Amino acid sequence: MPERLNITPPLTVADLSESQLLERIFPRLHYGQEHNPSLILGPGDDAAIVAARDGRTVLSIDTQVTDQDFRLEWNNGYRTTGYDVGWKAAAQNLSDINAMGARATSMVVSLTMPPETRVAWVEDFADGLSAGIRELGAHDCAVAGGDLGRGRELAVSVAILGTLDGRAAVLRSGARPGDTVALAGTVGHAAAGLALLESATPVESLTREQRALLDLQCRPRPPLAAGPRARDSGATAMMDISDGLVRDGARMASASRAVLNLDPAALKELAVPLVPAADLLGADPMSWVLGGGEDHGLLATFPPDLQLPAGFTAIGSVEAPAPTDSTGVKIAGRPADTVGWDHFAD
Repeated sequence: MPERLNITPPLTVADLSESQLLERIFPRLHYGQEHNPSLILGPGDDAAIVAARDGRTVLSIDTQVTDQDFRLEWNNGYRTTGYDVGWKAAAQNLSDINAMGARATSMVVSLTMPPETRVAWVEDFADGLSAGIRELGAHDCAVAGGDLGRGRELAVSVAILGTLDGRAAVLRSGARPGDTVALAGTVGHAAAGLALLESATPVESLTREQRALLDLQCRPRPPLAAGPRARDSGATAMMDISDGLVRDGARMASASRAVLNLDPAALKELAVPLVPAADLLGADPMSWVLGGGEDHGLLATFPPDLQLPAGFTAIGSVEAPAPTDSTGVKIAGRPADTVGWDHFAD
């Protein structure tokens, strides 16, 4: 008779206690914990202790939920890894701190999982979170602790702390008429990647350029050095672009009681890298530039006579609204009507 194979089923979180699972996670999150002067007490106690050496703490929080912010398996066959989710959790939270002109110092992580979640996926998540912090350049940021819970769907929440290093924060409300509107990082790339994930084109058949766009949806790369650099260079307003250039630009315009008038030639340049995906899908790349979120680029305004800091490209100017106009975003003087991402839209 043929010999029967003894195949061990994959280990799931239901097979381990919380302590056993934490023992597998903590060693993967050590980056930044040993030499971080802000982290007084890290994982292992009831709460972490973090020093606020500046006297002020910059704080933000973000959440990812299965089938709302990511899918475990996409239409084109791509499978979202724990590494992807961990990286993205780091990137989107680090970007919020960056947008204030601040430097991230620590984060705490809450992970809710169905019992059938594989332990290997959770370990991969921890590796992706740590790699995102390290490779994106947040060298002073450490994972200070967190929480594990059981639920019907995968959900990740990260609360992040940062410091202003004695400088003033750059708010979205400081744009002034005459200022230059500038961008650091990318816009539209993650939206093009999302369209590829949702398409019927198998992931294996994508070109290198198309796959690069897909990767930026799964593992965005916010320009973390640009925030403090813009602050030190005299930026008057700044914000993270997470929901689209027009939607987030309108938020800056409203907070500043101004109009952001974007240059169509600059926008066309931003659309060029998206053409490989647009041609494949029969899409308009400009719709991704204007309405696509999740690149976590940095939108900022600078005084008109100021040389833009490295990494920023001029894309328009700030104007005072006409007496009969509201604040918002225009393109060559005409209102932009692209909606952008809304978490609560149908």
